[in-house]
This record gives sequence, structure tokens and C-alpha cells, in this order.
Amino acid sequence: MQRIAQVFWSIVDWPFKLVSYVLIQGYRYSLSMFMGRTCRHAPSCSEFTRDAIWRHGFWPGGWMGLARIVRCRPGGTHGYDPVPEALPPEAHWYVPWTYGRWE
Repeated sequence: MQRIAQVFWSIVDWPFKLVSYVLIQGYRYSLSMFMGRTCRHAPSCSEFTRDAIWRHGFWPGGWMGLARIVRCRPGGTHGYDPVPEALPPEAHWYVPWTYGRWE
């Protein structure tokens, strides 16, 4: 039963992943060029969000990306910060802020 639910949600998640991927790529190749490369992290915030959504799904990846964008500010974090290989064990869909690293 759990396998069926997993397949079901991966099918439901696919259009959201695809649309977000296209929108982020559109941002990266249009607006981002005019704003300049100012991200304090490697990979950039848009690359991180794109990869997080593609790897972990729209809901958890989107929250990871939002947490990363919030950290990318004066006085925030900087340096190499890759997308985690696995979701945090305490993260659940009904408490989405637990997906991201906020500090």
C-alpha cells in the first residue's frame, strides 16, 4: 500500500516539478542576467532551489529553497551549501518549515 501511495504522489508531483523547473530556468536566463550574480552561496540560490525541487519534490524542495533564500542576506550564511542527499528525518509534509535549514 505504501508503494502505491509513493507512486501516486510521484505522478501528482511531476507537473509541479516540471513547471517550477521551467520557471526557475527562465529566471536564471532572463532576470538573473540583469540583476547580476550576487548570491553568497555556491551553488546559487536558484540552482539550489531547482535541484532541491528536482531531487526531493515540489513541496519539500520548495521549502528548502525558501529557507536558502532567507539565509542569503547580509549577516546570513555563505560558502558551499549543497542540496542534502536525504530529507531530514524530523521533516513531515504537515510541518513544512522542518525541511529547510533556516539559520
